[in-house]
Amino acid sequence: MPTYMDMHDIPGVKAEDVVGAHEADVKVQGQYGVNYKHYWVDEEAGKVFCLVDAPDRETATRVHQEAHGLVAHTLYEVEQGA
Repeated sequence: MPTYMDMHDIPGVKAEDVVGAHEADVKVQGQYGVNYKHYWVDEEAGKVFCLVDAPDRETATRVHQEAHGLVAHTLYEVEQGA
């Protein structure tokens, strides 16, 4: 299954605010065969990054849309290195 790293541009984001969004993703993801594995927050830059295993980009986006509406601005397919 492909792995994706997405990036959200959310000026003013706080790390504690992202906890609930990630929890919402986890509640919805099983319906779509998706696994939102980890997320990172850069408060200073206003960025949130999510690592997700998903069948395709559209399905990864669908989970975010349904869970909380915060759709990523950019989504990259990635492969883990050593």
